[in-house]
Amino acid sequence: MRAVVCRRYGPPQGLLIEELPVPRPGAGELLVDVRTAAVNFPDVLLVANAYQVPAPLPFVPGSELAGQILAVGEGVSEFAPGDRVFGTVPTGAFAERVIVPAGQLTRIPEGVGFAEAAAFGVTYRTAHHALRSVAEVRSGDWVAVLGAAGGVGLAALDLARQLGARVVAAASGPEKLALCRARGATHVIDYTTEDLRLRLRELTDGGAHVVIDPVGGPASEQALRSTRRGGTFVTLGFASGAIPAIPLNLVLLKGVTVKGMELRTFGEQFRELERRDRDELLGLLAAGAVRPHIGARFPLEESAAALALVADRRALGKVVIDVGR
Repeated sequence: MRAVVCRRYGPPQGLLIEELPVPRPGAGELLVDVRTAAVNFPDVLLVANAYQVPAPLPFVPGSELAGQILAVGEGVSEFAPGDRVFGTVPTGAFAERVIVPAGQLTRIPEGVGFAEAAAFGVTYRTAHHALRSVAEVRSGDWVAVLGAAGGVGLAALDLARQLGARVVAAASGPEKLALCRARGATHVIDYTTEDLRLRLRELTDGGAHVVIDPVGGPASEQALRSTRRGGTFVTLGFASGAIPAIPLNLVLLKGVTVKGMELRTFGEQFRELERRDRDELLGLLAAGAVRPHIGARFPLEESAAALALVADRRALGKVVIDVGR
């Protein structure tokens, strides 16, 4: 089988396409014929050896996939060969075949394609947990989303609207702002040409109730300063590459609650909330109420270019890799 292999840490351009043996599923595992894989920012960090949980060399990058079950390991009764599924793995998704524990897979609803399913799970689960369970967004709230044209940002925009919130989408450049408008943002802000702190206060009549920040960098402090008294600021990552230093006097004076949410450990901490959120989210996908925006598609041979697009923050929505021949 063909696979993308990382044999040395560094930029995506160092990745190789190799022929590897087809793995066999063990007890509780499934062998999946990968049709589409989605690129996430942690994939870039793992290749660069900059993620908080390193991947030992050599490894196959990729954490998010959709495909069809080829073989079922001992003890698995809930799936059968031929089932269309999507799910996540720590690494290994950028390959024609991958072994996945049964508990990490979900059936793809009718009417949803492999690319949409692959692009859905990580970003929409992250955004939904952040909005629904961490920030507890209510109908009528003003929600500010930073990096709103990226994968997590667009998912947060979509889901905040499903919760009845009004969304201010902050992004860079006219193309990204146009996409945010098309997805239903109430207002948009270009934080490369506008004063984010001032514009957020103006547009929300005094400040956002909730800020969703998957970007970090200088925009974080500006958004925190424009969060209204008693509001909630949720940090989800640092796609800008810069971890901001927040003056704690802002938290003290404004009574703002600052929270962090990391998808890998959320379910371990809040099992009941995770189960509720997952059921709600799958219902929205099955009903067609939300669909990920796929901004770019690449063949497996161009996986390095797909990761570079995400690394350079040029992606609109999700970037996917068509793995199947």
